[in-house]
Amino acid sequence: MLAGQALPKAFVATGEAGDEEMAARIRKHQEDRDPAWETREIPVDVSGWLKTHGAAYKTVVIDCLTLWLSNLLRSGIQASQIPAYTDELMQAARMVPGTVVMVSNEIGLGIVPGDAMTRQFRDVAGIMNQCAASAADAVYFAVSGLPMKLK
Repeated sequence: MLAGQALPKAFVATGEAGDEEMAARIRKHQEDRDPAWETREIPVDVSGWLKTHGAAYKTVVIDCLTLWLSNLLRSGIQASQIPAYTDELMQAARMVPGTVVMVSNEIGLGIVPGDAMTRQFRDVAGIMNQCAASAADAVYFAVSGLPMKLK
């Protein structure tokens, strides 16, 4: 709904099928997606893809920033570098003449994770989401499929 109907439109998927359960999730998403979407699987260099290909689309959906964060950290990027990577992504999105919608997960609303690695991921994801929200023109928070406009 937020992405609109303008064609051509690209769905930038950041998830990778690291195991069978994730592969099944990806297949389900692909089957459910309207065939009008051109799917691009970009696990890490979303900024580079937007700079190179974003102008060809009237609509781009990036799903999702949380998986992108996981991929960055797994590739060796340090947590302290995530704000810079997020700023670069937001600048690249600004260069796209069409609509760019970014999906992220809010993972800080639940209980405090029991281990340090998960707590750090939650904190870094929160910082990433704050950076993205600060740079975005509009921000929505969806609960039970109902979007609430925050900005």
